[in-house]
Amino acid sequence: MRKALVIYLVAEPETPELARAAVEAGADLIELGFPFSDPLADGPVIQRASERALARGMRTARCLDCLAETRSLVGDTPIVPMTYAALLEAYGWDRFAADAEERGATSLIVSDVPAGQRPELRRVHLVAPTSTDERIRLAASTTDGWLYLVTLTGTTGARDEVSSALAGLVERTRPRADGIPLYAGFGIATPEQAAAVAELTDGVVVGSRAVQVAEEGPRALGEYVASLRAALEGA
Repeated sequence: MRKALVIYLVAEPETPELARAAVEAGADLIELGFPFSDPLADGPVIQRASERALARGMRTARCLDCLAETRSLVGDTPIVPMTYAALLEAYGWDRFAADAEERGATSLIVSDVPAGQRPELRRVHLVAPTSTDERIRLAASTTDGWLYLVTLTGTTGARDEVSSALAGLVERTRPRADGIPLYAGFGIATPEQAAAVAELTDGVVVGSRAVQVAEEGPRALGEYVASLRAALEGA
């Protein structure tokens, strides 16, 4: 079975072309980060990218335009905006969900709204090594399409090795997920790490390192994504 490759990019004017390069190189899903001034789950790389995007005027309306342009360049590839509750609170929960769907979003990730809250909002849920079995069961039963496994506690960012907590999280989640695909993220940066994670899960999410490489342009990002895809094909 093909292992899913999710590439995270921050919404900026160049992002649609970057997303197209990532998809052409083998990405299966684009996670589109809507920049926020206090991104609690994000490490230094994504924080800096978000600050840069905000300084360039990438507020919610422009991020939705970025989403629409990305959709026009990546065909049917799923695009999942990722953001925080405060942004939706300011914009309007229902309005945001409707506008994002109209612009081409496949689903949403709202990292600081746990499963069980805002049940009317269709979205992908996250679970972490600290999640209880009951929380995992609730998240799996209400998630939209796949479940995002956070491989470690703390913020996003490349790590030297795959978290040792992932195997235990997968072992607890599989029997409670009822066949829902499990994609793991946080700390995955190299092809070798991606392959190791894919041995345990159905896909990987690569964020901070993809954002770093994206600063070098679409060609560099495409080469990086291609290296990840090649590693996953061998997993």
